[in-house]
Amino acid sequence: MSERGLWSYENRLLVLLGLSFGVAFFDRNAASILVPSIEKDLALSNTQVGLLASGLSVTWALGAYLIARWSDARGSRKPFLLSFLLIFSACSFISGLAHTFPVLLLSRMVMGAVEGPFLPVCLAIMAVESSEHRRGLNAGIMQNFFAAVLGQSLAPPLLTALALHYGWRSAFYLAGIPGLLCALAVLLWVREPARAPGATANQAVDFGSGEHMGLIAMLGVRNIFLCCAISVFMVAWFVIGWAFYSRFFVDYRHFSQSTTGTLMTVLGIASAVAAFVCPAISDRIGRRPVMVAFCLLGVTTPLAALYFHGSPLVLGGLLFIGWLGSGSFPLYMGVIPGETIPRRFSGTAMGLVVGAGEVVGGTGINTLGGVLADRSTLATPLLMSVGCCVVGAVLSLFLLETAPVKVRAAGSVPAAAGAS
Repeated sequence: MSERGLWSYENRLLVLLGLSFGVAFFDRNAASILVPSIEKDLALSNTQVGLLASGLSVTWALGAYLIARWSDARGSRKPFLLSFLLIFSACSFISGLAHTFPVLLLSRMVMGAVEGPFLPVCLAIMAVESSEHRRGLNAGIMQNFFAAVLGQSLAPPLLTALALHYGWRSAFYLAGIPGLLCALAVLLWVREPARAPGATANQAVDFGSGEHMGLIAMLGVRNIFLCCAISVFMVAWFVIGWAFYSRFFVDYRHFSQSTTGTLMTVLGIASAVAAFVCPAISDRIGRRPVMVAFCLLGVTTPLAALYFHGSPLVLGGLLFIGWLGSGSFPLYMGVIPGETIPRRFSGTAMGLVVGAGEVVGGTGINTLGGVLADRSTLATPLLMSVGCCVVGAVLSLFLLETAPVKVRAAGSVPAAAGAS
């Protein structure tokens, strides 16, 4: 095929970056999946098990902002991608070699520090290389589809089987190999995106010619602030789901383990489908209405889990429909920030949004949900996730439109790039 056909650079890049992020998400989930074997071997307490997850989350958030900002300041992407892939692969090997909790924790925290900025840097590259009419779709496929297939659907059965047959250490060793292969592919086939110090196509406000934009100034941009706030609540909705649904179905609804496993698989499939549906619609009708609709759609999953008492098959369908709300993630984490401010700041903006969601939503609100569940019932965190979706939808109402198709229809420069 020609460069303009199926095998265009845009499509090759999409597959490679998507696979690379999927591998990163696979590695991130490895410790949580393998923890039943690890805790016996290393005699871990419940507190230490919790620290493995929260420690990685904190460094993931810090790295997402600080290292993505470093990438923006350097004006380069490819060297950072290569470093990320090599370091988190090495951390996976070190995790397998760990014979004490501090070594294991340190390896996971270093892994989080380089995996956190991986998504913002990949989204920044994809935004530059994407066709205008596919910007949302490409971001959705790169972020949601591959992460859902590799990190949510493939990782649990594969790593569990490896741990059972060869031990949890071997599972970590094998988990690190795909990252090295992706690093080689990035070295050979990814081009450094062209620098563009001028304004983006969607920029309405003059950000000046400076090469730096501080945290306060960035949060002063209306869409960036709103995307950070949306991230807090929608990431909390997502993390609460993966943290509590399995236990809720078994302990609260008294479903069998097999039924619960099937229902959780439905969520992974929904994430993969949402990668195509939500961003593609936003490319055609605009980002804001899709954000509002899909955030609201997310309430279907916790409400169905709580109150639907019919066939498990129908329940699975309702969970699937609600979990399509995860399709909003590429929009507020990547597409809208990238269309709002100049390209030279886009990695930092995306990293800030990812970091805000990870720390406040994924760690803070999710932890609060666990505390409240201990003091009441497992229904409480699910009710919290309903509220998170509603707040996310309300905040989305105030987003300023950035989709090129809507900007051209308005016949003016989009207000989306404006500061509040």
